[in-house]
Amino acid sequence: MKSNGYMRLDWARTHMPVVNSIRDRMIREKPFKGVRIGMALHVEAKTGILALLMQEGGADVTMSSCNPLSTDDAVVKSLKEDYGMKVFARKGETEEEYYEYLNKVIDSRPQIVVDDGGDLVKLLHTSRSEMREGVIGGNEETTTGVNRLRNMEKKGDLKFPMFDVNDASMKHLFDNRYGTGQSALDGIMNATNILIAGKRVSVVGFGYCGKGVALRMKGMGARVTVTEVDPVKANEATMEGYDVMPIKEALKVSDMVVTVTGVKSVVDFEALSNAKDGIILSNAGHFNNEIDLDKLETMSKESEQVRDYVKGYTLQNGKKIYVIADGRLVNLAAGQGHPVEIMDMSFAIQALTAEHLLKNHKSLENKVYPVPYEVDQDVARIRLESIGIKIDQPTEEQIRYSESWEEGT
Repeated sequence: MKSNGYMRLDWARTHMPVVNSIRDRMIREKPFKGVRIGMALHVEAKTGILALLMQEGGADVTMSSCNPLSTDDAVVKSLKEDYGMKVFARKGETEEEYYEYLNKVIDSRPQIVVDDGGDLVKLLHTSRSEMREGVIGGNEETTTGVNRLRNMEKKGDLKFPMFDVNDASMKHLFDNRYGTGQSALDGIMNATNILIAGKRVSVVGFGYCGKGVALRMKGMGARVTVTEVDPVKANEATMEGYDVMPIKEALKVSDMVVTVTGVKSVVDFEALSNAKDGIILSNAGHFNNEIDLDKLETMSKESEQVRDYVKGYTLQNGKKIYVIADGRLVNLAAGQGHPVEIMDMSFAIQALTAEHLLKNHKSLENKVYPVPYEVDQDVARIRLESIGIKIDQPTEEQIRYSESWEEGT
């Protein structure tokens, strides 16, 4: 009988036509033959398929989790027992275990790193810098991780090239918006079983992920408020029909809040102390620091677990505050993560960019690079073919006209 983990992996593979198209070629060509790849990702079925793609392409893969609450234990078991992969992860890792598992990935002496959030790369630049020799570069999946890499590059601290997968068009336009929008809603509903329609929901941050969350909440009948620090994005939110106000004002009238910024303590204790009684807080950013949970814990009169994924806090003024999944990534800590078809595109980009890195690393500097244009276009083309859609092609005359216009002739 097939295990739950095996079935989840098989289901994901069945619904990832872009990855499968690349897989057919990589099984034949073995572009990663003999290459050690270290991965720190949310270890669940879809990331499992990416890891297997690398392995089937010849790589020696070692993987750990990039978040203590996002692991699917059944998938870990299947990857280890059915596919012989080295995986170090479990749901509910302690902080000590989390870093122990990241260090086990580094112990494998990876030549390519595939990171989500930047912790693996950070260790290779700090406490495990002695293991950096032999690393030719890697990929980063998230906004948070890319921001950390850009800061390192700016300071001259980045010691090997990294590709910014997050900002590839076929990633952020779909994964961040439609993936986060649906999966965050899935996690919140799974954790609370609360009706969305008619609720006042505040979305903190109106980047691509925030846009997706706001869109899905609005579609479920919520009255959505956006809080922002960027005046351009705030204007955009008003034109989408959302209310816009400062976060302290928004929390006074909100039934639910979703943070999507990647910034520490965007919901601080002052805002929480004046929040609406019974407010439900969740985070769809990578790290669990967007809500000031330390201050909430120390300043509350009492706290208790009220549901599997929900903790309730009673403030000194008697108000109740509810937090989903300890403020961790709600779509994976309390849900199933992004839809399979969304991650099909993102992980196809990961695999093709890793292949590009392997072929071109000798000519790369220690910088953060965008995903090559041709990789983005290739993934877009394959996906359209997989769903039976054809598009027009420009004629030679149109191409010449466009080129002459761009040159100003």
